[in-house]
Amino acid sequence: MQNHFDLFQLPARFEVDQDALDAAYREVQGRVHPDRFVNATDAEKRVAMQWATRANEAYQTLRNPQKRAQYLCELNGIDLQTESNTAMPPAFLMQQMEWREELEDARAAKDAIALDRLEAQLRAERKNMLAAVASQLDAGDFSGAAQGVRGLMFLDKFGDEVQYAFEAIDA
Repeated sequence: MQNHFDLFQLPARFEVDQDALDAAYREVQGRVHPDRFVNATDAEKRVAMQWATRANEAYQTLRNPQKRAQYLCELNGIDLQTESNTAMPPAFLMQQMEWREELEDARAAKDAIALDRLEAQLRAERKNMLAAVASQLDAGDFSGAAQGVRGLMFLDKFGDEVQYAFEAIDA
């Protein structure tokens, strides 16, 4: 079975030419779109629908840098163990604890400015971590990149908590 990169005839690396990805996606979707199979047999329609679904899934994975990094790790035999491996470097965990305290303080004070500041720190850390993951993937360090992908997942989850705090203030 071909991988997502092969499906769109793109090199299997972290950096993806978004325009090429978009064009390849449109081309694949054009070939398998259900409208082209109106007069086809049920089996042909089913196969076309499966290809369209697969193309959508592949496109969504490759468009999203974090999902793309995770996919590259998995393609190269690295199980991210997202459910069981929560070990992170001590400095990362300390940062998480500090941010959680800041979040609780901002939430208690209904301080939108503090939440903005926290969100900006989170965005910067995510950007730095994503750049590090990209470098590791390009260097073939897939287990190192997997650690970074797990870190990004932590950051995303914390980012959701920050958004919920904003919503609670606005409510």
